[in-house]
This record gives sequence, C-alpha cells and structure tokens, in this order.
Amino acid sequence: MITIKDLTFWYSKQNKIFEKLNLELEAGHIYGLLGKNGAGKTTLLKLICGLSFPKSGTVAMDGLIPARRETGFLKDIFLVPEEISLPSLTPEKFADLYGGFYPAFDLAQFREILGKLEVETVQKFTGMSHGQKRKAMIAFALAANTRYLFLDEPTNGMDIPSKAAFRRMLAASFFEEKTIILSTHMVRDLESMIDSVIILENHRIILNQSVDQNLETFFNASINIPDKLSSYSEH
Repeated sequence: MITIKDLTFWYSKQNKIFEKLNLELEAGHIYGLLGKNGAGKTTLLKLICGLSFPKSGTVAMDGLIPARRETGFLKDIFLVPEEISLPSLTPEKFADLYGGFYPAFDLAQFREILGKLEVETVQKFTGMSHGQKRKAMIAFALAANTRYLFLDEPTNGMDIPSKAAFRRMLAASFFEEKTIILSTHMVRDLESMIDSVIILENHRIILNQSVDQNLETFFNASINIPDKLSSYSEH
C-alpha cells in the first residue's frame, strides 16, 4: 500500500505544489492519475518514488520510506518518466546490465514485448526515435514485474497499433499484488485499463474513486464533478 499523509512540497515557497495532501493506494488496482499539464502529476510520482522529498508530511510504501532509497524498496518499483535519457546500448545489452536489479525480471518476456511493440533489439537507443525509446523502456518496465509500476504519459509518441499492443501487454503483465499508476492527460488512450481514478486540479486531489464503467460515462454520471473534467477525456 502507498500511504501519503499531510504531504507538503514546493520548488519555491512562493509556489507550493502540494499542501497537506493525503492519499492511500491499495494493491491490485490500475490507477489513472489524471489532470492537465502542470497539475502536479509528475511531481507526485517523483515523491512516491523517492526522487523528490517532502518538505513536511510522509510518503510510505509498504512501510518503507521512498526517500531512503533502500534496496528492498528499489527492487520492487519501476518508473518510466515522460522524458527518457538512455545510454548508448542496445535493448539486449541494457537488459543484460540492468535486469539483475529486479528479481522477477523476465528476459523472454522483454523480448516478446519488444517484438509486439516493433522495437529492434540490436539497434542502440541513440539511433532510435523518442517513441521507440519509450516503447523499449516500457517493455523493460513490464518485464521487470515489479509490484509497483509508474508510467508517466506512457502513450506519448506511439502510433495507434502500438497503443493497442501496449494495452494488451499491460493487461498481460498485471497480477493481483501489483499496483500501477498511469499518469496521463490522454484518457481515451488508457480508459479501458483504468479501474480507479485520481484527479489533480490546482495541485490538490479533487477526486479519488473507483470506476465501474467507461470513464466518459463515469464523468457524465458523477454529478459532483465539475463539467470541465470532461476535457480529460478529449485529445
């Protein structure tokens, strides 16, 4: 479980990103972290992963503190950020060097996902487009089989067939103890995958609720949600 209590964070005191934010996320769910650009989605993921540190309040994952970056924490999380920087390696060499950090990493699964996403295994990342790099890292993230997976704008740079393949691979890699957070403002790309919705607006959570229907119907049926939230389901 991810537990956030009274989280306050800022990059400058004049511009607080979060103030006394509270959130609990349980295993066995695919959460859609929704909000317009600048709402704080990426910052929240960084705080959960221990890449940024609370000014006050706490973030904990199964009792571990992300900011400590302990081995027991790091081996069971994977974040694919929106902006990706990769070394001059092929995906195969990358898996050879880094797969060992994740006890459940499956090389055969990695190769299968790369094939489904049409990524060359012998081409170096430096020769790939942004979209190909993103697909390669998503393939590695899925094959790592960590219990916590965070994907920031995962469908950026993907064409329609790749998006469909990604959804199939994501569903196939999900298991009961896993927690996935998909941060996006492109809801239609991922709405069939999401079973719980978290909406950030002006750096605060305005909705945290399970979804038992498609997101567009969910938004229209939720009388307490501002009309402008329908914009999250638009391209």
